[in-house]
Amino acid sequence: MASISCQHIYKIYPGATAPSVTDFNLEIADKEFIIFVGPSGCGKSTTLRMIAGLEEISKGEMYIGGRLINDVPPKDRDIAMVFQSYALYPHMTVYKNIAFGLELRKTPKDEIDKRVHEAAKILEIEHLLDRKPKALSGGQRQRVALGRAMVRNPAVFLLDEPLSNLDAKLRTSMRTEIIKLHKKLATTFIYVTHDQTEAMTMGDRIVVMKDGIVQQVDTPQNLYDGPCNMFVAGFIGSPQMNFLNGTIVKNGDQFAVDLGGDVIPVPKAKTADGCLDAYVGKQIKMGIRPEHLDDEPDFMAKHPDSQITAEVEVSEMMGAEIYLYLQYKGQKVIARVDPTSKAKSGDKVTLALNESKLHIFDPDTELTILN
Repeated sequence: MASISCQHIYKIYPGATAPSVTDFNLEIADKEFIIFVGPSGCGKSTTLRMIAGLEEISKGEMYIGGRLINDVPPKDRDIAMVFQSYALYPHMTVYKNIAFGLELRKTPKDEIDKRVHEAAKILEIEHLLDRKPKALSGGQRQRVALGRAMVRNPAVFLLDEPLSNLDAKLRTSMRTEIIKLHKKLATTFIYVTHDQTEAMTMGDRIVVMKDGIVQQVDTPQNLYDGPCNMFVAGFIGSPQMNFLNGTIVKNGDQFAVDLGGDVIPVPKAKTADGCLDAYVGKQIKMGIRPEHLDDEPDFMAKHPDSQITAEVEVSEMMGAEIYLYLQYKGQKVIARVDPTSKAKSGDKVTLALNESKLHIFDPDTELTILN
C-alpha cells in the first residue's frame, strides 16, 4: 500500500521571513494520481522534495504506507522521482541510464536486463537502448527518465514539472503517455506543474497552492465549477475567469448583480439558502467564465435579461472558437464565442451571460459567496 499522509507539514528555511510551506495537510490514497499546481514559488516542488526526502521537514509528520518517514533516507522510501531536467548521465547509453539504479542495488544481471527491456517496451524506446542521451529528442529523454524510475517498481512516483522543457505538441502527447502509464503501473503518482491545463487533464484530484498554503483540494470538475476563492477561480480555467465589479440588489425575493446599469438576475435556486442576504447594497466581485458569454442569436434568446454591451479590442480566431478581448466599463473581459461570430476589433457587441453560471465573491476576503 502506498497511501501518503501529510499532517501539518511546514518547511521553514533558515533566515526566511515566512515558511515556504505552511500547515500542509493531505491524504493521498493508494494508486491515486494527485497534481500539485500553482504559480512559481508557491511551494509545490518543495512539498514534493519533502515527500522524496530531498528536503528536511521542519515541522509535522509524513507517512507512506502507514510508516512515519520524517527521518527515513530517500533510498529507503520506496519512491522514484522524475525531474524537469531529466538528469540523465550523458556518458552512458539509454540502457545503462535505465539500469543504473538497479546496478547500485546489486540486482542480478538477468533481472536488470528483463526489467530494462520491459520498461523500454512500455515506453516504446527499445530501439534507442544503445544510444547516448545527446542523440535523443526531448520527448525521448523524458521517456528514458520515466524508464529509470519505472524499473525500480516504486510504490510512489514523484514527477516534478516533467514536461515543461517540451514543445506544446509533444507535451500533449506525453501527457497522454503518462496517464496511460499510471493506469498500467497502478501505483501512486504525485505530479507537480504550474500548467493548469496539465492539472485539469491528468489528475484524479488537484491540490491548488499559493504562497506555500493549500487553497483547495478537489477533483478537476469540482474545482472548475465550485472554486472556494478568487485565486482558485482565476487560476483554474483557460482563458481565465472574468471578474467584474458589481453591487448586490434585491427586488422582492429576486437578487441581482448591478454592474453599473446592467442588472443581471441571480437564479433563485442559488440564493435560497440566504447566502446573499448580508450583501444587499454592498460591493461584490462577479465571476463569469469566457465560455458562458456569447453573442450567438440562440444563446442571446435564452438569456434575454442577462446582457451587456462591450467594445471589441481584439478578435482571436482559434479555429473551433473565437476569443473576443473586450473593454466593458473600464474592465477587461474575455468571451469565448462561436466561430460564426462576425465581431471584429472596434465593434460594439452585445453579449448574453449564462446567469446560472455566475460566481460571486467577497471583494475583501476574496472568498466565494456563491457558485
